[in-house]
Amino acid sequence: MPGSLPFPSLRPHRQRPDLQAIAVSEAVADTTLPDPAARPAFREGIAQRGQQVRGWVLQAPLTLRALVRGDEIWLAVLASCLGVAAGLLVVAINAVTLLMHRRLFALEGSGRMSGLLHLDPWRAVLVPTFGGLVLGLFTLLAARVRPGRPVDPIEANALFGGRMSFRDSMIVVMQTVLSNGVGASIGLEAGYTQIGSALASKLGRAFRVRRQDMRVLVGCGAAGAIGAAFDAPIAGAFYAFELVVGTYSLVNLAPVTLASICAILVTHLLGGTAPSLAVVIPPGIGGLDYVTILALGVVSALVGIVIMRAVTLAESVFRRSALPVWLRPAVGGLIVGLMALITPAVMSSGHMAMRLGLDSQYGLQTVALMLVLKAVASAVSIGSGFRGGLFFASLFLGVLTGTLFGDLLSLVSPNALSPVVCALIGMSAMAVAIVGGPLTMVFLALESTGSLPLTSAVLAASVVSSLTVRRIFGYSFATWRFHLRGESIRSAVDVGWMRNLTVGRMMRREVRTIRVDTSLAAVRRDFPLGSAHRIIVVDQAGRYAGLVLVPELHGSEQEATRLQDLLHYGNVMLQPQMRVREAVALFETGEADALVVVDDPERREVLGELTEQYALRRYSEELDRSRRELSGEG
Repeated sequence: MPGSLPFPSLRPHRQRPDLQAIAVSEAVADTTLPDPAARPAFREGIAQRGQQVRGWVLQAPLTLRALVRGDEIWLAVLASCLGVAAGLLVVAINAVTLLMHRRLFALEGSGRMSGLLHLDPWRAVLVPTFGGLVLGLFTLLAARVRPGRPVDPIEANALFGGRMSFRDSMIVVMQTVLSNGVGASIGLEAGYTQIGSALASKLGRAFRVRRQDMRVLVGCGAAGAIGAAFDAPIAGAFYAFELVVGTYSLVNLAPVTLASICAILVTHLLGGTAPSLAVVIPPGIGGLDYVTILALGVVSALVGIVIMRAVTLAESVFRRSALPVWLRPAVGGLIVGLMALITPAVMSSGHMAMRLGLDSQYGLQTVALMLVLKAVASAVSIGSGFRGGLFFASLFLGVLTGTLFGDLLSLVSPNALSPVVCALIGMSAMAVAIVGGPLTMVFLALESTGSLPLTSAVLAASVVSSLTVRRIFGYSFATWRFHLRGESIRSAVDVGWMRNLTVGRMMRREVRTIRVDTSLAAVRRDFPLGSAHRIIVVDQAGRYAGLVLVPELHGSEQEATRLQDLLHYGNVMLQPQMRVREAVALFETGEADALVVVDDPERREVLGELTEQYALRRYSEELDRSRRELSGEG
C-alpha cells in the first residue's frame, strides 16, 4: 500500500539528529567562529542537540501500535517477545556472575562458591573488600553522571504508570552483578526484575501503550525474569500479579503467563536452568502436624522481621559512621569476607548452600551458626551499599530456620515432621515474610517439589506468616524501604493518579476578587442574591484575606458595618501542589464548602478556587476508574 510503513522495521517518531554533524560541529567550534565571544553560545547549542540525541526514542510503526493498542491478542504477543528477552537477560547475568566467581575465587570444576567447605583465605577476604571499593567508586561516578534515585518495578507501577529509566536500570544491574560477583551476601533477583521491567517499560513507550497496559507489561518483564530464574512459570506469573502489577485479573492473565513461559523456554534452550530439588517428601501430612506447621509460620515471620530490622540497623550504623559513601562497601565486603573464613555459605546468594541444607548435610550447631552468619552478612551487605535483594537470601534463611526448627522438634518428639519438610515450609514462610506474595511462594514450592500435601502445608504456613508480619510489622522488605524513604505505598496498586490529581489541576482559575476596604453597599450592588455563592476578598496589597458568603452579605445589614466583619476562612487555604486527599481533609477540618487556592501561605496570592463537591466528584471518578481497571472492566 502506498505510504504504509514497513512491517518489520522501527522508525523514530521524529527525525533523528545527525550524530556525525554534531561531532563535526563540536570539533570545529573553536576554529570556525571568528568571534571568541560567540563560542560559548555555539557550544550551548551543540549541547542541546546532543541532549536531543540522548533523548531520542524509537517508535514502533503505526500499524503495529494500532494492533497492540486495539487487540489483547497482540498485547499478549508483545508480552511473549518480552519474555524471550527477559530469559536471555537472566541467562546472560547468570553466566557473567558465575564467570566472576570462578575467576576471582579460583573455583575448580562445576562447584558453586556457597557450597564449598572452604575458600582460599586471602581471596575470601580480599575479593569482597576490593570489589566493594570498586563498587563504591563506580556508584560515585554513576551518581555524578546520572543523579537521582532509580525507580524499581513496584514503585514504577504504583506511582509512575510503569515508566522506568532503562539507563538507570542498567546501572542497577551492573551494580548487582558486581556485588554478587565479588561475593556480597545478596541475590541477583533484584537485577533480573529491574532489567526485565525496564525493558518492558521501554518497549511499552515504543508502542505508546495505555497506562494500564504499560503496568501489565512491566509485570510481564518481572514475571519472565523470576520464572526464568527459578524455572517456575506459575510462580513467576504470580510474582508479577502480587508484587508488581498489584492485582490479578483475566485481562492480565494471558500476557503475564505467556511472558513467564516464554522466558523459561529460552532458558531451557540455552541450558541456563538450575537443577530441580531432589528431596524425599512423605506422601501425606497428618492433621496434628498442622499445629507445628502454623507455629513454624509464626517463627519464620518473627525471624524475617528481625532480619529486616537488622538491615535498617546496618544502614543506620554505616550512615552514622565517619566513612565516606564510596568506602562503605569495601568495609562491608571485609566483614563478609571475614565471616566467609568460617563458612563460605554466607557469600553470594547461597544457591548451593541451600541445596546442601535441604539434603540435611549440616548438623544442628552448624545450621544455627549459618543462620546467624547469613543473616548478619545479608544485613551488612545491603547496609554498606552493595546492590541486590533478599529474595533468594530469604529462601536460604528460611531453609536454615526450618531445619533448625525441625532438628529441635525431633529432639522432643521422634514422630514429628522431618527437618527436610520443615525446611521447605520454612523456606516459603520466610520468603513470604520478607518478600511478600504468599501465592508466589506456594506455587514456587509446588513447582520445585511437585508435592500437593507439602503445598497445602506451605499455604497454611505462608498465610500465618503473612498475617503475623502484617500485624506486628506491617511491611514487606520492599515496602519497608519505601516507608523509610517517606513513601506511603504498600503495594504496586496504581496510586499515581492520586498524586497527579492535585488542587492545581482541579481548581477553577477564573475568579473575581474585591478589596477588603470596599463598602458594603457597593459589594451588595455588584453581587446581588443569586449572582454568586461566595466572594473572594483581598487586602490592599492583593493578598488573600478571606471569603464572604453572598447570602450572609445581604442578610446582615444591621450586624455588619464593614466587609471585614463578614470574612470567613481567612487562615484556611489550599495550595496548588496539594493532593486530592489533603484537600478533602482540609475541607473537612475547616468545615468549608469551598476554599481559595493561593500560591504560598506567606504571599497569599490568589490563584483560583476549589469546591468540596467538585473535589469529591473527581476523587470518586478516579477511584471508580481505578477499580474498573483492577477488575479488568476498563
